[in-house]
Amino acid sequence: MLSQLAASENRIWDVIVIGGGATGLGIALDASVRGFRTILIEQSDFAKGTSGRSTKLVHGGVRYLAKGDVFLVIEALVERGIMLKNAPHITRNQEFLIPLYTIWDAILYTVGLTLYDWLAGRKSLGRSHFVNRKNTIRRLPLLISKGLKGSVAYHDGQFDDARMAVTLAESAVLNGAIVLNYLKVVSLQKNTEGQLIALKALDLESGNEHVLNSNCIINATGVFADALMHMDNPEAPPTIRPSQGIHLVLDKSFLQSDSAIMIPKTSDGRVLFCIPWYNHVVVGTTDTPVNMVSLEPKPIKEEIDFILDTASKYLQKPPSQKDILSVFAGLRPLAANAGRPESTKEISRRHKIYVSASGLISIVGGKWTTYRRMASETLDKAIQLRKLPGKPCLTENLKLSGFIQGGSQGRFSIYGSAANEIEELINNDPSLGMNIHSEIPYCKAEFKWLIRNEMPRTIDDLLSRRTRSLILNASAAIEIAPLIASLLAEELGFDENWQKKQVKDFTELAQQYLTENIYSN
Repeated sequence: MLSQLAASENRIWDVIVIGGGATGLGIALDASVRGFRTILIEQSDFAKGTSGRSTKLVHGGVRYLAKGDVFLVIEALVERGIMLKNAPHITRNQEFLIPLYTIWDAILYTVGLTLYDWLAGRKSLGRSHFVNRKNTIRRLPLLISKGLKGSVAYHDGQFDDARMAVTLAESAVLNGAIVLNYLKVVSLQKNTEGQLIALKALDLESGNEHVLNSNCIINATGVFADALMHMDNPEAPPTIRPSQGIHLVLDKSFLQSDSAIMIPKTSDGRVLFCIPWYNHVVVGTTDTPVNMVSLEPKPIKEEIDFILDTASKYLQKPPSQKDILSVFAGLRPLAANAGRPESTKEISRRHKIYVSASGLISIVGGKWTTYRRMASETLDKAIQLRKLPGKPCLTENLKLSGFIQGGSQGRFSIYGSAANEIEELINNDPSLGMNIHSEIPYCKAEFKWLIRNEMPRTIDDLLSRRTRSLILNASAAIEIAPLIASLLAEELGFDENWQKKQVKDFTELAQQYLTENIYSN
């Protein structure tokens, strides 16, 4: 990617996208498919922020329906269907059960979820229906059964968010885009009329600076969008109200089911999910307003206590602090309404597009499920502003990188059509097929293939996003850090000092995923 950038140093790009999360990558893909000369730059790694820390759901948003935001639900349900159709190797249909403890709840949720199905139309993933008490207990053997009347079953999508982000990056590259991690915007450049014409970006590895020219610069930096708007105009008002959500990762023994649980009522007004994922259980999420944004938001004790307390009211085997394998936090870049003192859980998940006086286009808010729609609307806005020639969006039926009809099977199914390349590495050297750790579901062949094909530059890139090792088991991830450093160094030509620093940096980072450290601070 850097070589391609150097070869096109004086090029005027049709589109420069800043931000390598779901929205930015979606825009880069859409732009490249439309035939625009496109470059995306990300200050850290792809999906390092919010986009790698979601609840792992591709969903219409049952709770948004309860709030009456029908149009958002319809939009998300349509996009859910498109996402599952175009990336079956990364997404899947997941059954959810809502436990019911009153007859009124049985009526309310059965009717509400029937409407949810109806709104999905032909893109429905399965019919919602009432499940009697006996069958609910059979499907969820560890659910507390006292007072249980039954449950309502419904279907939504599930995915690996960071793997989806990398797949979007790969898909954009296949369509001619350049995507670069670890390039940070340090300044914006304007002409004499005050219009944006370029930006200067710093390569955080080499220290080299690059000037990128374009009159269509798109700010898709999520929770950092206001900072970039402020770089463009120091008087720019805030557009984002960040909210922190955390998730706990537990052993699969705490659920013992292929069905997920959705708790529709919690004391903080949010829903709570217990979801089977990678042979573990993800439990979350919280909603804590925050004033500061960072690439590594830190969970707080009160958030963990809230999830443990809520889960204990529904699970026969209540999890405790010592049972948590990892805890990860993410920030929601909620599009705030100026002058309205809403709580973060009340703010709509709709996205908003802003255009500054200098022509900076900023997209804020939204959710993973609607990334494609957000990308399309952002580029259509650029066309409307005559920053780009009119070309239609073509991503609705675009199969993403690695696509296999009906999804792929087997141990390496998440890699789609590239799975055979990993299998070939193992065929040539069977020792590469052994799991790298008893608690980590990845083998050495996967890491070698990922290093060679998906631009990881650090241990964190490999253990947090190319694989999900850190969020599945933080202690195990720390244990394998030296081995991962040696693999990276071997493949990328780094020395022993680099390895030592990488292990030190990653170990420090991983400490905040361990609850004992959170409680001791």
